[in-house]
Amino acid sequence: MKAFLLRSCTPLYNRTMIKEFSLSTPHEGFVPITNRIQEYIDSHPITEGLAIIYCPHTTAGITINENADPDVVHDLLLALDSTFADEPRFLHAEGNSAAHLKASVMGSSVTVPIVQGKLALGMWQGIFFCEFDGPRRRTFVCKIMQG
Repeated sequence: MKAFLLRSCTPLYNRTMIKEFSLSTPHEGFVPITNRIQEYIDSHPITEGLAIIYCPHTTAGITINENADPDVVHDLLLALDSTFADEPRFLHAEGNSAAHLKASVMGSSVTVPIVQGKLALGMWQGIFFCEFDGPRRRTFVCKIMQG
């Protein structure tokens, strides 16, 4: 039975790849990361599968949104600042509660299908690392699953 379990698990393990990326971020903003993720996918013989992009930080996030018009990012940041302004009544000692709120709303991960070796994003879509408490040196993780 043990040999059977090892044989059945090995192919799944070999089809799963993961990479940690690092980046420097501005005080607040959306950093485009689509090309870095696609380059990572291109370095593997994957034609069909999923890319899971994850942010391990509590004051930053990951999102998919329009990448053609920079005014969209401007408007998103403006709306987030209006909705989640710093409040004197916040108790968090570091003074970055608004950054935590924005990161929670944006989310910490996205999953994108891989079709014919490419991220299956819409024509105007891009993947962004969202910084709300920078500038900092940050990381994000991409896990590729074949199949």
